[in-house]
Amino acid sequence: PTAVVLMNMGGPKDQESVHPFLLNLFSDGDLIPIPFQKYAARFIAARRTPSIQKQYAQIGGGSPIHEWTRLQGEMLQKRLDVLSPQTAPHKAYTAFRYASPLTPETIAQMQKDGVERAVALTMYPQYSCSTTGSSINELFVRLKEMDPSSKIKWSVVDRYPTHPGLVEVFARHIEESLKTYPAAERKDVVLLFSAHSLPMDVVNRGDPYPQEVGATVQRVMERLGHSNPYRLIWQSQVGPRPWLGPKTDSVIEGYARLGQKNLLMIPIAFVSDHVETLFEVDIEYGELAKEKGITGFKRVESLNADPLFVEALADIVTKHMTAGDVVSTQMPLRCPLCTNEKCGDAKAHFQQHAEKASASARV
Repeated sequence: PTAVVLMNMGGPKDQESVHPFLLNLFSDGDLIPIPFQKYAARFIAARRTPSIQKQYAQIGGGSPIHEWTRLQGEMLQKRLDVLSPQTAPHKAYTAFRYASPLTPETIAQMQKDGVERAVALTMYPQYSCSTTGSSINELFVRLKEMDPSSKIKWSVVDRYPTHPGLVEVFARHIEESLKTYPAAERKDVVLLFSAHSLPMDVVNRGDPYPQEVGATVQRVMERLGHSNPYRLIWQSQVGPRPWLGPKTDSVIEGYARLGQKNLLMIPIAFVSDHVETLFEVDIEYGELAKEKGITGFKRVESLNADPLFVEALADIVTKHMTAGDVVSTQMPLRCPLCTNEKCGDAKAHFQQHAEKASASARV
């Protein structure tokens, strides 16, 4: 079979899984580089587990990202069998970064299943070293350990911020949500595209994520015919370091002060519901908006298992396999101020595979 590996951060399935999830999260130096990482991660994870468990308790006890990713994978493999019969049968796998199934678990299952060809498909539409980059680094490290002779031939889809199908499904979800506002107020609803923020030292290193998120927003607004006023804002900042802003909570407070009553939240960098949509946006920001007198605070439905989104993924993967690309032209390029040698090694590894594939095609 041709494997398609859906890479995402994952989330705890239940209350007992919260601590292991946080420990993996804070142990990842690509995402959160901190001094004495191993020991600091244990301390932070233990300290934050009770409060994070309370958050998950309010959204059903665990993250729905497992179920959404499973559904996305099942739907995707069926569409790929139709669109790309020459590479069929296709089998979807999940490789979460911080929750089971983790990357080594997935590789082991693929080896057991006799997979020889695999596409690593990021579920982050916009590339960041902290998200897709971290997953690719982890894949590289584990492949060195578990498949040193490269029996599985890999290629990588590392970003798709302006894919027409992605833009279309975001636009349609926005249009559906706008219909829920009174007709007389609809054109004045402020569209707030909210994405997970990055520490400013990561931004200043040259991470492409802010630009790529902005590109998605621009294309979506063009598709909507610039029907409404909008802003790109940034959520989920933690810790004392400076982060990319404006902060989502500050924006809500600011627009309340300016008299805006209708704010429509659009999670533009997440493709599945998880704690940052269901708790942070719906509950925390929803309560803040209500407290500040904003009566028309709503959130656009996440992409989840929307067939139109899966069709976009299928188109992306099919064109990727048909072109014979191993990596995108952007992926081998490191951030100009990158100091992470693992990142450089991972990019070089997949670039070498690309060069070998190109040489084989010419023979």
